[in-house]
Amino acid sequence: MKLAFLGLGVMGYPMAGHLKKNGHEVTVYNRTTAKAKAWASEHGGSFKETPAAAAEGADIVFMCVGNDHDVREVATSPKGALAGMRAGAILADHTTASAEIARELYAAAKAKGVAFLDAPVSGGQAGAQNGKLTIMVGGDAEPFKKVEPVMAHYGRAVTLMGPAGSGQLTKMVNQICIAGIVQGLSEGLNFAVRAGLDGKKVIDVISKGAAQSWQMENRGTTMLEGKFDFGFAVDWMRKDLAICFAEARRNGASLPVSAVVDQFYARVQERGGKRWDTSSLIHLLQKA
Repeated sequence: MKLAFLGLGVMGYPMAGHLKKNGHEVTVYNRTTAKAKAWASEHGGSFKETPAAAAEGADIVFMCVGNDHDVREVATSPKGALAGMRAGAILADHTTASAEIARELYAAAKAKGVAFLDAPVSGGQAGAQNGKLTIMVGGDAEPFKKVEPVMAHYGRAVTLMGPAGSGQLTKMVNQICIAGIVQGLSEGLNFAVRAGLDGKKVIDVISKGAAQSWQMENRGTTMLEGKFDFGFAVDWMRKDLAICFAEARRNGASLPVSAVVDQFYARVQERGGKRWDTSSLIHLLQKA
């Protein structure tokens, strides 16, 4: 297929690479053109200097940018993706953003005869590099059927959750759960060390029981070692939690644990950990 990928950050760069490796014709765009040139040189694809130019003639256009503002600009500005897309094409957004922007773009795309899917991902930088992301999708069934096998090049699970915005809402649930799990894991491991236990043995034992989690198996040991350079940054998590809080104010959901953990992340930022990964919550307890 003829594809475009807009946004080559720590997630988008390898995701676009998987598309090219699987035989698709891929054109990329990145705000920093040097990075787009580097990707094209590495993978053999092409690059353009505007989203519209990259999207021209593409069957599917993927986006993975920063926030609602970036999504709107890359998709709907005069030189945005929709300006270059043909009727019948599909725009799929992998950015973690609000459900509101997803519904807004669904309507804007539909007015141009383009299908839109909000498709945030979970699995972090390692998941993107290894092609093992979990992708939660909002939108219509017909375009989803066309996009699903393409997303499968970098997603081990690609699921349609409901109408436009449903993918973003599901990602919010994902982030809410992670916040609580990482804080619980931080408290447990810090308790183990202060009690004189071998932290790594504790992880080995309890990871085989009811306390098991992805965070424990993939971050537990590095948390004990004080290593926090494994992908999804505290700055990004706080951005995502802010989206969750805004949605909760609209739907009446209560997020007391998430609110507390968000403030713990603010303290991590104050200690210079803006780019540390989310498992750095334990740092507050280790240094208490």
